[in-house]
Amino acid sequence: MNLYLPTVFFFLVIPFPSGDCAFGNSGVEFRSCLALEGKCFFGCKIGWTWVAFCHNILSCCVKAKNFLPPQSI
Repeated sequence: MNLYLPTVFFFLVIPFPSGDCAFGNSGVEFRSCLALEGKCFFGCKIGWTWVAFCHNILSCCVKAKNFLPPQSI
């Protein structure tokens, strides 16, 4: 019974958008991050730069324009 709540929380958090998503993820759009021309993720993808927080949990990331790593292409 002690592991019930952490287990439920774990399965609720898994489907949220993460930076390293295997299925293709375009991120979440919040007005504060859109003003910075970015997208919100749980971690920035390769080739993206962290610029701010989105609602204290997500990271607002902007696509890098210079010095892109080969993994981001």
